[in-house]
Amino acid sequence: MSTIREVFERNEGILQLTPTWVPRPFNRPGRRLRLHPDDYFAMGMDRGAIVERWFTSITHVETKGAGEYEGMSFVNVDDNPEHVILFKDFIDELGAELIGRELMEQYGTWPMFSKFYDYQNPLFHHIHHTEEACKKVGVLPKYEHYFFPSQYNNHLGAMPVSYFGFDPSVTKEEVMERLENYSTCDTRITELSRAFRIELDTGWYTPAGVVHAPGSLCTYEPQWNSDAMAIWENVVNGEVFHDDDLRAYIPEDEKADLKNIFKTADWELNTAVDYRERFFHRPQNEFENENCSQDWIVYGNDYVGAKELTVYPGKTAIVTDPCAYGCLVIQGHGKLGNYDCESPTLIHYGELTADEFFVSKDAAAKGVTITNTSKYEPLVILKHFGPDGKILQGCGTRKMNK
Repeated sequence: MSTIREVFERNEGILQLTPTWVPRPFNRPGRRLRLHPDDYFAMGMDRGAIVERWFTSITHVETKGAGEYEGMSFVNVDDNPEHVILFKDFIDELGAELIGRELMEQYGTWPMFSKFYDYQNPLFHHIHHTEEACKKVGVLPKYEHYFFPSQYNNHLGAMPVSYFGFDPSVTKEEVMERLENYSTCDTRITELSRAFRIELDTGWYTPAGVVHAPGSLCTYEPQWNSDAMAIWENVVNGEVFHDDDLRAYIPEDEKADLKNIFKTADWELNTAVDYRERFFHRPQNEFENENCSQDWIVYGNDYVGAKELTVYPGKTAIVTDPCAYGCLVIQGHGKLGNYDCESPTLIHYGELTADEFFVSKDAAAKGVTITNTSKYEPLVILKHFGPDGKILQGCGTRKMNK
């Protein structure tokens, strides 16, 4: 029996994962990832500070200098950091046993991942190209949904405001004029956008093709398997971006014409009058009983979903879900299946943790036993998953739970 199958069967279809850290060469760290203060540059000064942590990922980071497996999750098989195995290897060997038949047949793999991104300053106005534009360069579009957990936001950063698209009164010509000046002056393109102050414990869905500048909260982001983007804002908090950043992920023979860059955006979505009504999401309760409650926190799209489970102090719950999912303990401690689980206080780079897991489809359907061993504090777990069956077509509707 292979190590992968032995680990899978020994733990009844539930895997424990190790922290996956991601540095970026821009912005500043918000220092809310619970990483040790000495370790934010542990991946090299030339790579920038660690500002993200990725969960249940088979996606490689699209940043210059990234290592062979950077961004990709590993499974803890025996509590020895030297013996970890790629999460992707588990998917490749176990296939539908791990993630379910429907996802394997439709996508051939696990099609999404989640992350924390944690920046002190707001991000630049940038875009993840439409599906049509992505096909031209052989990459996947990036559909993403934000959620802002209180547990990871002891401060709100420099500017807790997010920009989405452009004001409905803005014309295409006005945007093109800003892009034409990208290499000559500070274009201040967000003057044409619209902004919303971020509310903790709420979320926003951002479709591919929408230009956006996320605010400075530590953000939980379930997303499609892609790290492709282009930057439409050239000066952000004094940091200068260049023409190559604007023309990223465009076919070489189309880069010279700004009209081709503009076509990577979905103009209707960017200027939708009802943008907030369509894409701002508050939690919706799925069920609640004497032991626990579960809310939908990511919904309203065809690609990614997420829930927040709260097990009350001293209680045990058997929780069923209809699909495989990755999960992260963000508060409290207890038991999850055969594992001890806990939300860490401080993590050194390279250390193992007991906060990230992956639950196979069969294990989720049978029900995962989760115990909160605290007398006082709730055990809070975020779950993220892809479009398996009809799970993303509704939320707050399933009531049956033990």
